[in-house]
Amino acid sequence: MRFCALIPELSVRDLDRSKGFYVGLLGFRVEYGRAEDKFLFLSLGEAQIMLEEVNGHWDTGVLDYPLGRGVNFQISVDDLEPILCRLNQACVPLFREPRVSSYRVGDEFVREREFLVQDPDGYLLHFSQEMP
Repeated sequence: MRFCALIPELSVRDLDRSKGFYVGLLGFRVEYGRAEDKFLFLSLGEAQIMLEEVNGHWDTGVLDYPLGRGVNFQISVDDLEPILCRLNQACVPLFREPRVSSYRVGDEFVREREFLVQDPDGYLLHFSQEMP
């Protein structure tokens, strides 16, 4: 397995609940875990993320819900529909409904279909699919 140059590690309150959300609903795959540390390394396509149950080692302040205030994690996928279907079936509310957006990148524009959802700890996840 090749590691990305930047891999967020999120402190979560309940690793089993977060695993159910990330793996069961979003479609991430468990690459490996360390049960003794309550830690998981997950991937979805080329995206990688680490989850670790709150343990006091990384706390820089009080961890009040929603965690991760001020940041969102954009995750590029080939197809949003399977994820949206699983979230809808589980009655998970979206933070922002799916829409097509256009963003200037240098002198060109890219179009993406995107939506946002919060995980069980309130981290904001921004899923995007490139559009022609």
